[in-house]
Amino acid sequence: MKKIIIAILFLSATLTVFAQGHEKKDQIKALKIAYITDRLDLTTSEAQKFWPIYNTYNETIRTLRHEVIRNIRRDVKQNYNTLTTEKATELLKQLTEAETSIHNETISLTEQLKTVISSKKILLLKIAEDEFNRKLLGHMRKRYKGNKN
Repeated sequence: MKKIIIAILFLSATLTVFAQGHEKKDQIKALKIAYITDRLDLTTSEAQKFWPIYNTYNETIRTLRHEVIRNIRRDVKQNYNTLTTEKATELLKQLTEAETSIHNETISLTEQLKTVISSKKILLLKIAEDEFNRKLLGHMRKRYKGNKN
């Protein structure tokens, strides 16, 4: 029953997910929290310890992906034809460092979560994240196709 309620919540809420600004991000975040909590079957105690660790990780990863890596890629796209070898080497080094940081943060997350939830639930977290992202992307594709016609 709990899963049915979450599925209904997910589907109905995604219809309004495409609001503007922070509302959209907040709604997606709330849906993700509900989905992961349900999928991992977190106890209240586990959830209280899990979410601060997970949220800190997500914020760090978001910063690395959306600010650091995106800026590097934009710089390469905009200046590719005039890019010197030295600048290309510098940008490649920055990109590699950012990707290494993401990898290290993921390792750190796993180690921190081992003190809160079981290794099986950590593996299930990876699956739940992928499932959530696929469902969200599928909904966005349907919505885009609907607006296109």
